[in-house]
Amino acid sequence: MFQANLPPETWALILGVVGVFAAITLWAIRDAFSRTFPSTNEKIFWIQVSTMVPFLGGMAYLFMGRKRGTKQK
Repeated sequence: MFQANLPPETWALILGVVGVFAAITLWAIRDAFSRTFPSTNEKIFWIQVSTMVPFLGGMAYLFMGRKRGTKQK
């Protein structure tokens, strides 16, 4: 089997990067749920993109999808 002999600094870097990717994805999903979009299909689309394409979907939502929805009160 494969055994990774990486120093602790490398593991910390890997876990930090994975944590940032996960945080962006989870934030995009939560934010899409809490916004009102022009149609329900658009809301579902952004949630699916963020879920199916984790990091890139979250970034796409951040730069394109977030502007389309309005914050619910």
